[in-house]
Amino acid sequence: MGHDLTRRNLLGSAAGAAALAAAGPVRAAATGQARPNILWLVSEDNNPFIGAYGDKLAHTPTIDELARKGLLFRNTYSNAPVCAPSRFGILTGVYPESCAPANHMRAQAQLPQELRTYPELMREAGYFCTNSAKTDYNCDVDPEKIWDGQGDEAHWRSREDKSQPFMAVFNYQTTHESRIFKPTTGRVTPEMVSIPPFLPDTPGTRQDFASYYNLMEKMDGQLAERLAELEADGLADDTIVFYYSDNGGVLGRSKRYCYDEGLRCAMVVYAPPKWQHLLPGRPGSEITSPVSFIDLAPTVLALAGARQPAYMRGKPFLSARAQPQRYAFGMRNRMDERIDFQRTVTDGRWRYIRNYMPHRPWGQQQAFEWLAKGYQEWEQAHIDGTLNPVQDRFFQPKPFEELYDLAADPHEINDLAASPEHRATLAELSGALDAQMLAINDNGFLPETMPGEGWSESRDTALYPLKEVMALAATAARGKASGLGALRRAARHSAPVMRYWAATGLLILGEKAASAKADLQRLLADNEPQVRIVAAEALTKLGHADEGVEVLVALAASGPWQVRLYALNALTYIGRAAMPALEIARATQNDSSEYIKSAGKYLKLRLTDAYTPQTTIFDYEGLMRKIRAGNGPG
Repeated sequence: MGHDLTRRNLLGSAAGAAALAAAGPVRAAATGQARPNILWLVSEDNNPFIGAYGDKLAHTPTIDELARKGLLFRNTYSNAPVCAPSRFGILTGVYPESCAPANHMRAQAQLPQELRTYPELMREAGYFCTNSAKTDYNCDVDPEKIWDGQGDEAHWRSREDKSQPFMAVFNYQTTHESRIFKPTTGRVTPEMVSIPPFLPDTPGTRQDFASYYNLMEKMDGQLAERLAELEADGLADDTIVFYYSDNGGVLGRSKRYCYDEGLRCAMVVYAPPKWQHLLPGRPGSEITSPVSFIDLAPTVLALAGARQPAYMRGKPFLSARAQPQRYAFGMRNRMDERIDFQRTVTDGRWRYIRNYMPHRPWGQQQAFEWLAKGYQEWEQAHIDGTLNPVQDRFFQPKPFEELYDLAADPHEINDLAASPEHRATLAELSGALDAQMLAINDNGFLPETMPGEGWSESRDTALYPLKEVMALAATAARGKASGLGALRRAARHSAPVMRYWAATGLLILGEKAASAKADLQRLLADNEPQVRIVAAEALTKLGHADEGVEVLVALAASGPWQVRLYALNALTYIGRAAMPALEIARATQNDSSEYIKSAGKYLKLRLTDAYTPQTTIFDYEGLMRKIRAGNGPG
């Protein structure tokens, strides 16, 4: 980076000039190291609302200057549209859906002993590794054990041997989703922003966008302060700097969703002159081939000269010999208190999405998400009937497959999945997704707590015959009557996951599954509670509410919180038939699980006709206390 880059960039803003002055006089650059230092500057929850990416409303001089003298990665994607699963993948180099329940939001996967995190491997390679301060790794890793320094004060300056190469990670929560729940004033005002066509143009939505731009500018200034420290310590000429965001943005239909707004991130990498031979492009150029965060761990291991373990699925992208990748993959399972299941793949030009739970709308009410005024006003407009079809689609059931031409349709509103002229593209991307799911042993078909979940158990084909499960789940999600026979046969399968997807297919078929009533009644007594939940909801939809609701109420009342949450979700979608669950819904407000509280309160409000989109369900003040402690939602 050198003195030239940092000083010019910092002195362009008052905050940067103050930071450089506070950092003290610039010392002579450290003498040559055999390996580079690595600095990660990680912001939370943002798409490339950045000048270097062509956003004319953005004011991000620090990132823009890094891009001017470094590499801008045009098509960078997180592997999940929310932080906890995404960070699991970054930490381990393993797709979160390979090690359930790491694929769910805010879960606690068990990390097998044979999987080593990248900071452990970097430390073994001789690096001093620090993380300040967020973890949110979605697994049982102890952060204190994998880092040399972990917490707010963790810094490269803590290393005793100043000649030791370091890897330092700094996380910036300035742009976190929670920050748009209240307006942030600044350079950008609501009337200046452009609203994408899938969102209604409301005051709250405009303010959310304006706040987001202003938070991005604030975060950019914080990056300048960190770079000033690097410069003051004489380390700039020996340090490769990465800036990236941990997942996509927080505005409507972004975070938690498998569209570009949820998965597309910014990433800029700067290498000082002595390390520029490691870059796959010239300074100031762009890389347009897809890169995803599963590639981050292999990349830093390669920079450190360390061997990449076989279980890491990504590839290093900083190398003169780096080969462009063809695809980037993403996923969604449970997000907060709502259950869903999507898989997606993009080549940067096309995005293919597969919906395994098409009977649930995109826009399931989520207590935390709905603290944003934009979401409140979007749903209110839906209730009022003032949305156009493009905007109202968010609240409707989903198709099995979606296909978008990102070049012609960057907002992903023109679904081409049924277009005959795009059949070959659909087949190519669908095939690539199938191959990926099999290659990584995708655990996503297993509802939480079901036998077979996890890295090792999911490789037991008696519990989890993945290829067979994938075929059945596709039959279920297509919702065609021609699949009824296969679903009824699978309802007697020995593997619980097969019975679960058989019941799910019968639920999706609705009245077309009337002839399978006896199969569903038999599944009400299944050994696995998740199977009973889906069968009960399906029976209720067929008009047998007494049988189904009794099972759902019992499962919502006791047992593991994950099972109770599934039952509460099912009760939410059966309408007035769920009235016997009212007392259970009220009782959830004393529960230790925030997700149970949120799902239960929403159900209670719906059953008592007290719900409005503006009703506060999530404990915001409690959230603020968690964020101040460094443990807020991702």
